[in-house]
Amino acid sequence: MVSMRTRSVFCAVLLLFAVSRDSLAQTDPLPSWNDTAPKQTILKFVAETTKEGSPSFVPPAERIATFDNDGTLWAEQPLYFQFLFGIDRIKALAPKHPDWKTTEPYKSVLEGHPEKALAQGDRAVLSIMMVSHAGMTTAEFDTTVRDWLETAKHPRFHRPFTDLAYQPMIELLAYMRANGFKTFIVSGGGVEFMRAFADKVYGIPPEQVVGSAGETKYEMRPDGPVLLKLPKVAFIDDGPGKAEGIQRMIGRRPVFAFGNSDGDKQMLEWTAAGSGARFMGLVHHTDAEREWAYDRKSSVGRLDKAWDEAVQRGWIVVDMKKDWNKVFAFEK
Repeated sequence: MVSMRTRSVFCAVLLLFAVSRDSLAQTDPLPSWNDTAPKQTILKFVAETTKEGSPSFVPPAERIATFDNDGTLWAEQPLYFQFLFGIDRIKALAPKHPDWKTTEPYKSVLEGHPEKALAQGDRAVLSIMMVSHAGMTTAEFDTTVRDWLETAKHPRFHRPFTDLAYQPMIELLAYMRANGFKTFIVSGGGVEFMRAFADKVYGIPPEQVVGSAGETKYEMRPDGPVLLKLPKVAFIDDGPGKAEGIQRMIGRRPVFAFGNSDGDKQMLEWTAAGSGARFMGLVHHTDAEREWAYDRKSSVGRLDKAWDEAVQRGWIVVDMKKDWNKVFAFEK
């Protein structure tokens, strides 16, 4: 028989273990990251740059962290989510535009071959974005995007697209902000599309979203002024455009930058070129079971030249399969 004293001691030990385990979980700012080199490097970088007196100390005003969106903060396969939104919009608007049946890239979309439209390059993709997004006010567009995100489901996971945000990156964003960093999205995606969900999903307010943009026109209507979205490209925030967008919209060079593809190469180079402590990171998609595995030959989120440069220059490359113990919050 086990004595009451022995049982009491045993229960006390179990309780102490449970409390210690819970306390550890609460003090770990990045619980969805395995304790591998990327996590250790991030924790070290933040500790050194936020400690006054440290040789690597970064004043709060200069703690700028930039993140790509597609493939870095949320998934981007099998097609960019905004492109899927554009496809749905093209189909809905097609009856008013009969010429689209014979005009690329709309013809491929309406025939059920969006991959052919995508293969026509970034300009074709952006054309679909601009045309499918135009003809409405900025307020109407914001409502349209929010409504789509409430009802549309991802073709593989059959969940809202916002559920495909990466849990480790959401933790990282919160951790950076808790340590005085200002977090920005710098993405090739449409700026107004991302602003419709960035605050709710990532905690990043609209004014801290930098993206590709179309022209708008100020128009006075009986019920007040509006900004009308036009089918014309104003700025492409991808590749070299990311460095340009950072300078134009933020005005400070980042000290911390994360991307996942060749389109982020110039943003990382621009960050690395600054003086003092710097962090440059890439998400490498290596987990075909929980997400996708792709890199050099992918038509979406190709990681080729940026990967080579990262290896050569010692930037951090996050191996999704090895370095993340959880990809999405809905995982068991």
